[in-house]
Amino acid sequence: MKSLSQLLSAITVEEIIGSQDKMISTLVCDSRKVELGSLFVAVRGVNVDGHRFIPIVTVAGVAAIVCEELPERLESNITYIRVPNSAVALGYLASQWYGNPSRELKLVGVTGTNGKTTTATLIYEMARLEGHKAGLLSTVCNYIDTEAVPAEQTTPDPLTLNMLLRRMVDAGCTYAAMEVSSHAAHQNRIAGLHFIGGIFTNLTRDHLDYHKTVEAYLQAKKSFFDTLPRDAFALTNIDDKVGNVMLQNTAAAKYTYSLREQADFTGRVIESRLDGTLIAFNGCEVEVLFTGRFNAYNLTAVYGASILLGWDKERVLVEMSRLIPVAGRFQAFRSDKGVTAIVDYAHTPDAVVNVLSAIRDIVGARGTIITVVGAGGNRDKGKRPIMAREAALRSDRLILTSDNPRDEDPAEIIHDMEEGLDARAKAMTLSITDRREAIRTAVALAKDGDVILIAGKGHEDYQEIKGVKHHFDDRETVCEIFEQG
Repeated sequence: MKSLSQLLSAITVEEIIGSQDKMISTLVCDSRKVELGSLFVAVRGVNVDGHRFIPIVTVAGVAAIVCEELPERLESNITYIRVPNSAVALGYLASQWYGNPSRELKLVGVTGTNGKTTTATLIYEMARLEGHKAGLLSTVCNYIDTEAVPAEQTTPDPLTLNMLLRRMVDAGCTYAAMEVSSHAAHQNRIAGLHFIGGIFTNLTRDHLDYHKTVEAYLQAKKSFFDTLPRDAFALTNIDDKVGNVMLQNTAAAKYTYSLREQADFTGRVIESRLDGTLIAFNGCEVEVLFTGRFNAYNLTAVYGASILLGWDKERVLVEMSRLIPVAGRFQAFRSDKGVTAIVDYAHTPDAVVNVLSAIRDIVGARGTIITVVGAGGNRDKGKRPIMAREAALRSDRLILTSDNPRDEDPAEIIHDMEEGLDARAKAMTLSITDRREAIRTAVALAKDGDVILIAGKGHEDYQEIKGVKHHFDDRETVCEIFEQG
């Protein structure tokens, strides 16, 4: 139970009708979870406007309602709080409800198109290697120190987010890392959180089904840095063309990282193999268990964040060598016949380019690269032909297949991808709707020294078809096929 007046002290209020002298039993934004004494926040969502449910929660016994527009009929036993933005109010109310847990943690947020999961996860791992209890909020899985909590979305809603942060604090965590998606920033899901640091990885085409334009997508990412406090750090990749844009309006201390330019934190790839890389951070060489320039960027960001968090430089360098790749991110499997399969979450054109470029840099002209890739249904259709074209340019054989078709026809998605292929690319491309058969075909085509890239799903252990999730794991599948010989 929390007093209404205490909760309201955390938000900007335009008008209050009714008594503030009430005890609140639960804070909810879902009308189905309302109970006697609840504070209901009517949020305007992407698909549903919470204001529509005010009549329903009114008869369910709510004590108070936070909204942007007051209903025509006001009940005398309910307190109405009008605010400029309900989504922002929910974030601050959720933080207040759970005792502002983000202020009891050193919370680092990571945003960008690619690399969020790896960077956030490795900061979490670095904190634990430093001897601290830590938490993680990521696409793959959430962690409360060592306890795994399944992740349903990259950045949860404010109530779930603050509940998890409170559990981290209660478990003794002092550090936390989290992915900050563009959706979450745009929908104000991170409102009310106190970050000690923010990291920008890169910006390429993605989520245009939601943001509509690249500029809107960029502004959603930038809004995270715009709200960082003065006592935080903002660390950006200056090799990305919009890297410095992220720092334009931030109050945080500004830092940069790069593989090409002079920066506060530099990474230089000295030697790269399928099982690791020799890299120099600010001139100090370290052998790491990661491959590819895209991972060199992620690791340089982690190195920079580690130093900015105040950890000893020499220890950080040693611990960088102990880090292991994130599940489904450039995860390698080798068959008895000398074929290597790489499973990676690459699901944007730029990510596909990065992974295939890393593989080609290592295998050179000696081996054949066979790529298995699809595209998700009910998402940005514009990237489909681009992904296929980029994959074809960097592969010797290409197999187009299903990803998560969701409500779309898999054959239609593949057809959209084929539109990006010229005659030469079509001649080296197969289209196989069944993902298992596509992987099996790739293995059958491969010979000793060849590399198969299975892109798009990475850590995911399901395929979503017509609203139903069916178990499917690229890693399991390729291992089973390898074992079958």
